[in-house]
Amino acid sequence: MSGETIYKGNKKILGLTTLSFFLTFVVWFNMAPFTSTIKEALNLSKEEIGVLMSINIALTIPARIIIGMLVDRFGPRKVYSSLLIVMSIPCFIFAFGTSFMQLFIARAFLGIIGAGFVIGIRMVSEWFPAKQVGLAEGIYGGWGNFGSAAAAFTLPTIALFIGGENGWRYAIALSGLLCLIYGFVYYRSVQDTPSGKVYERPKRNGAMEVTSYKSMAGLIFMTLPLYGILGLLTWKLSNTSLINSSLANTIYVILAVIYLYNVYKIWNVNKEHLKEGVDKKEQYSFRQVAILDFAYLITFGSELAVVSMLPMFFEETFELNIAQAGMVAASFAFMNLVARPGGGWLSDKFGRKKTLMILLLCLSVAYMGMSQINSSWPLVLAIILTMTCSFFVQAGEGSVFAMVPLVKKRLTGQVAGMVGAYGNVGGVLFLTVLSFVNPSLFFMTIGVAALLCFIASLFLKEPDTAEHSSIVVQDKAGKEAAM
Repeated sequence: MSGETIYKGNKKILGLTTLSFFLTFVVWFNMAPFTSTIKEALNLSKEEIGVLMSINIALTIPARIIIGMLVDRFGPRKVYSSLLIVMSIPCFIFAFGTSFMQLFIARAFLGIIGAGFVIGIRMVSEWFPAKQVGLAEGIYGGWGNFGSAAAAFTLPTIALFIGGENGWRYAIALSGLLCLIYGFVYYRSVQDTPSGKVYERPKRNGAMEVTSYKSMAGLIFMTLPLYGILGLLTWKLSNTSLINSSLANTIYVILAVIYLYNVYKIWNVNKEHLKEGVDKKEQYSFRQVAILDFAYLITFGSELAVVSMLPMFFEETFELNIAQAGMVAASFAFMNLVARPGGGWLSDKFGRKKTLMILLLCLSVAYMGMSQINSSWPLVLAIILTMTCSFFVQAGEGSVFAMVPLVKKRLTGQVAGMVGAYGNVGGVLFLTVLSFVNPSLFFMTIGVAALLCFIASLFLKEPDTAEHSSIVVQDKAGKEAAM
């Protein structure tokens, strides 16, 4: 059976899965266009609105880890369909909520839908050969990510069309309804792998498999920031009137206990096979995962942070009105449509390590350049530099996920989950930095972090695409054969 035959139908799967991701981002960001409307309609304080915006990403971090494990175990078809269907429930609750607490609970659970990205990474990697997976993952990530911009453009229009004081509620509910319907459509329209290809599953469940004691220590260490960032969010909320110190301390203790339990699971899952010794062909370097974590923290993390602050930055620096500043910020997100697939294509064409290194170095220089922007600059030059920086950031994201599926096939969901979670960690971390420094130092901090990541990327190993292009199929006797 030829590789061309095995992968027949891959464009259909890419399109259907990208639409799934697109809808998750529409729902995940369906509050953003109506922030001021919701604040006024429910008489919420500025602090309460801030909490709703923060909690929207809090559970996404652990959810990406958990969803990564589920997709490796049960397959992307079941997990993506279930996520779309189940997450429509908190979307409806949020749409028709009448109190802050109802909105808070709904928004917290809606953060889980942001983990949908991880599922598609595994699905797309199953349907495309290694030499094409970078471009395919880039299209999936870039066009799916556009769902956040689509929500900003379409939902207010729908609300105006419906009219009345509850127009915003029906617009948000409509996004949930689309999610619900498409969950069933997706389940009936896709399969986890091409016909005849075996879906490789982890040999053990509950934590990521590693292949050396050194890697296990690395996994334990790299898991700590995922809980630390939730502690940081708790600390930020404790500085408001919404969480008192007693509740904050309780949350810290809970996070510490969960982390220690996670450490136990890592040990329990890996102790036996590490003691027996891991066959060389089964080994992989966790260092690859750690460096990709750092790279996505820089790329996607900085994108999250910059998109949040860019309108105000241009508004204050160049005395633009809100609409003009918003257009500049939106253009940063629009670049995803081209840049992220471009980063994946460059990785397929010229090598994954080399491409990622060049993009990290370029975005480091670009962010350092942005740190020098002030009111004396021509506006056009500032926008050109911002767009250039945006291209390197999002191409870098595409380059990261051109490599993720090639670390270890049967662990792709978990690797993608961890790398994706670090992207959210970066967003929270950089926004926290911004709360203490001016925009110039904020951009410089990201630039220096990107330079450090460039140095770390020197220790990446170029994936063997020939090794990952072998396809396991079942012959007529039911025996496995590699092609």
